[in-house]
Amino acid sequence: QVALNGHSTTSTGMDPSGKLQDELHGSKVELGKKVTLLRGISIIIGTIIGAGIFISPKGILRSSGSVGMSLIVWIACGVLSLLGALSYAELGTSITKSGGHYTYIMEAFGPKMAFIRLWSDLIAIRPAAMAVISLAFGQYILEPLFMPCGIPPMAVKLATATGITSVMYLNSMSVTWTARIQNILTLSKLLAIAIIIVPGMYQLFKGETQNFEDAFDLSKVQLSGIPLAFYSGMYAYAGWFYLNFVTEEVEHPERTMPLAICISMAIVTSCYVLANVSYYTVMTAEELLSSEAVAVTFAEKLLGNFSRVVPLFVAMSCFGSMNGSLFALSRMFFVASREGHLPEVFSMIHIRRHTPLAAVLILYPMTILLLFVGDIYSLLNFMSFLRWLFIGVVVLGLIYLRFKKPDLPRPFKVPLFIPVIFCLTCFFMVFLSLYSDPVNTGIGFAICLTGLPAYYIFIYFSHRPKWLQKSLDSFYRSLQIVLEVVPADQ
Repeated sequence: QVALNGHSTTSTGMDPSGKLQDELHGSKVELGKKVTLLRGISIIIGTIIGAGIFISPKGILRSSGSVGMSLIVWIACGVLSLLGALSYAELGTSITKSGGHYTYIMEAFGPKMAFIRLWSDLIAIRPAAMAVISLAFGQYILEPLFMPCGIPPMAVKLATATGITSVMYLNSMSVTWTARIQNILTLSKLLAIAIIIVPGMYQLFKGETQNFEDAFDLSKVQLSGIPLAFYSGMYAYAGWFYLNFVTEEVEHPERTMPLAICISMAIVTSCYVLANVSYYTVMTAEELLSSEAVAVTFAEKLLGNFSRVVPLFVAMSCFGSMNGSLFALSRMFFVASREGHLPEVFSMIHIRRHTPLAAVLILYPMTILLLFVGDIYSLLNFMSFLRWLFIGVVVLGLIYLRFKKPDLPRPFKVPLFIPVIFCLTCFFMVFLSLYSDPVNTGIGFAICLTGLPAYYIFIYFSHRPKWLQKSLDSFYRSLQIVLEVVPADQ
């Protein structure tokens, strides 16, 4: 037996040479509280702002039908996202465990529903989402090298695989450096947006307002397109919930989380709206709709040769989203392992670096596999509605807990109408998905439901053949030794 500050661990999980025991002597193995207010803001902003604002705001313009309506949609989606973020702030300060959606569904609706959410995340949603944003990174990091020629698809995939590997390595090595680099990448994103906003506003104040004439011309507006515009807008703002995945590592969460969320959403909404105003100042609606990468077209029209730098900023923005989302998601798998929904090795901490190494690496094989062999965009379409379904379920859980556990300490409490409005919005978007794309939505729902038999096979019925259990135990012990991870102090 090896003592870990009062916690015993069998020697089967340790290095036979005793090296791990020596490393552990006198040290405490746990995740530290290293997420300050600034780092919390960086996680939220750095994860929300990906490639979207630089590449394709045209989706909202096409669905909304006019310049004025598109700006209203951007503002309204920011406000709705703030309502959701405030609801999550209440959950994060009253349920002070990491894990985000998974933890809150577990607390409100029990382990079965939480496992289905975890299963959907693990087998498809998160690997596909990571692969998509990583592909954007690979495309734009190579863009300046190949201009004006096309980039070979295999080169993009190799650059993408390198980006994914580097993000995994960074998150495995150091929590502090992961957070510091996230701060730098977030500043670079804001700098990139400033490069768009400042010249655009300058042109606007010079009197370049001709593109805003008849901005609210409703002749092309179709009511059926407005919900689709909101769907695109809410997707662009997605990411405000990631700080809740690392609650246990946040300094003074009762104060830091609401502040970080409110400041981040104010900054992101302002950036999105002002960037779109700048686009419309320099480009007509027709030019914006015909552009493949709006920020690049904007830079070519206004900044000349400097436009070659824009793809690098987009690549850095994508890398920041990859880094922030992996940092947060690894904590969800860490907590799920601690709850018994994943093997114990995924809730262990590296003995020196104090990072949840196995939980960081869990997405790597599936992400690389999807990158090279999978139809990623189709898979993401299957799963996009599940994001809003489960977020709606989480906020419904907040409302349910208000009545089920009225005495639960709530250092930060929002008026009830806020979660109600947001919950209804989520379920409306789910209904819209079912109506607009029943085939892909049905396939995604079927993939999600595979979590039900998986729950009974892997969790509920724990009796396995002795030979299988022995093989699994041996594999996990070997993995623990190779990764140099040990159980975290509680």
